[in-house]
Amino acid sequence: MAEFSTKWVKVSEPAPHVLLVELARPPVNAFNTDFWQQYAHVFDQISEHGSDVRAVVLSSANPKLFTAGLDLHATSTLTVDDTTDPARRALDLRKHILEFQRAIGAPERCPVPVIAAVHGLVLGLGIDILGYCDVRFAASNASFSIKEVDVGLAADIGTLSTIPKVTGNQSLVRELAFSARNFSALEAEKLGLLSRIVDGSKDEVVSAALELAKVIAAKSPYAVAATKQLLLHSRDHSVAESLEYTATWNSAGLQAKDTMASIIAVRSKKPAQYEPLRKIISKL
Repeated sequence: MAEFSTKWVKVSEPAPHVLLVELARPPVNAFNTDFWQQYAHVFDQISEHGSDVRAVVLSSANPKLFTAGLDLHATSTLTVDDTTDPARRALDLRKHILEFQRAIGAPERCPVPVIAAVHGLVLGLGIDILGYCDVRFAASNASFSIKEVDVGLAADIGTLSTIPKVTGNQSLVRELAFSARNFSALEAEKLGLLSRIVDGSKDEVVSAALELAKVIAAKSPYAVAATKQLLLHSRDHSVAESLEYTATWNSAGLQAKDTMASIIAVRSKKPAQYEPLRKIISKL
């Protein structure tokens, strides 16, 4: 899947229907504008053109860490003309922040599950990234920090919006966001940020994530995509609204060929064969 790769985001296909997306900006995967734009581009390309991709694992090519967060040197160069009045400067900065937020939120827009497999340092923006992934694994050597208050900011790219909704301990979320202290994989699991801690480092956690991705890739791609959309909808809507939305999805799903293919597979005790989620139509 080299066609999806960019300078600092590498994409490979380690198993059928499974992509591995690796952050690869030396030396510590710190995000400048080009990096987060490439990150969004890769996921949007997978969403648009990955016709038979069924699961994605997000990791780091750096054996020592996932990401050190924001490139503070690049941030220091983000200036606005001092002759512009504060209101107009604010509008320019707001536009930049919204673009940044949308970029880091790209895994949530991806129609297939995105499994984060992190190790080593996961600082600042790394927490923002995790909040938009569907499943989160960490190596036992992972160390986390919601770092933004240490540079005089409230976390603004996703952490304060997503993490309280995807975790269960609101008191601990606030403690970690207010203090910016480091916390371990064990504490991240206690928070509810992680579903699994894998003993080891990069190789071990990526291997575990890929095994889950292979299991997902063997399921009906329509059913998995529908499940992701319904879970996202449920997060932000009432039970009644979610049930109505589910009825809409399954009124189509009950007519899909995937249902019969799954039944035949169970009866024959053979792996099911599913059509790609969508066909890519060549442009004339």
